[in-house]
Amino acid sequence: MASRRAALFRQKHTTALYRWVIGTAWALRPKRIANFVTTARVMLSHVLQPSRPLPDPTTLPADQEIIGIATDLSPGVLRDAYLRGLSPAGHLPPPKWMYPRERAVVRPHDFHISSRLRGMMRKNRYRITFDTDFEGVIAACAEPRRGWLSLTWITPRIMAAYAKLFDEGHVHSFEVWNSDGELAGGGYGVAVGRVFVIESQFFRESNASKIGFAVLAWHLAKWGFVLMDNKWLTPATERAGFKDIPRKEYLAQLPERWDPPIHPGRWQSEADSKTVAAGPPEPTPAR
Repeated sequence: MASRRAALFRQKHTTALYRWVIGTAWALRPKRIANFVTTARVMLSHVLQPSRPLPDPTTLPADQEIIGIATDLSPGVLRDAYLRGLSPAGHLPPPKWMYPRERAVVRPHDFHISSRLRGMMRKNRYRITFDTDFEGVIAACAEPRRGWLSLTWITPRIMAAYAKLFDEGHVHSFEVWNSDGELAGGGYGVAVGRVFVIESQFFRESNASKIGFAVLAWHLAKWGFVLMDNKWLTPATERAGFKDIPRKEYLAQLPERWDPPIHPGRWQSEADSKTVAAGPPEPTPAR
């Protein structure tokens, strides 16, 4: 596993240089210059007060979303960050602590599957698994999007940090396999109490990740999760029923401490896409 991770998580020097050039140009675009100024101010504050592993959001303006520099991405710090509603991101190093003003969330039972997607799921063309190929999933999520500049916040350092959380059982992946046994789509996220924070998804075949996402929601509902959190609302998640809620309302759903997970261990699929398309699950008794 270690050698595969090293191979998948490696970044060429030319890629790192490209990231700096394109990332700087992106950050200096007129509509993003305010974020650039905020980031510069946060970095200066970090230089003057470098000892804090996590920033205190209560001391910052209520509308500020970039609130600190994520120099420490150890499992313990990442766990504490998620309890506070923080997560690391940033196209340019170092990664920053992000604190969205609103959170795009949906109750797993309320996850909307369109009639068209439900029809595809009934065909059962794909096999969906959990925690089977986390390394392949996060590496695929880090690949350039079609028609986009090659910019991603999922850097080798981010991959390594989430791999450690995966080893501890706090990060989970879902994989969508086609009939040839190839990875057609997938995604990963962090289980924080009864909240599942979606970090990223990818697809190599149309609708593959949508099918996997719907199967994930079905299982989260079955296992007793109360919220799926996509952080920011997108057209795709809005169609799936996600809605923005205030930051304070979201934080009230998080546990006060990192308790044992409600569905511990490596996850295993309990239903195929055809079963998920048929209707909501019966809840699993607490372990």
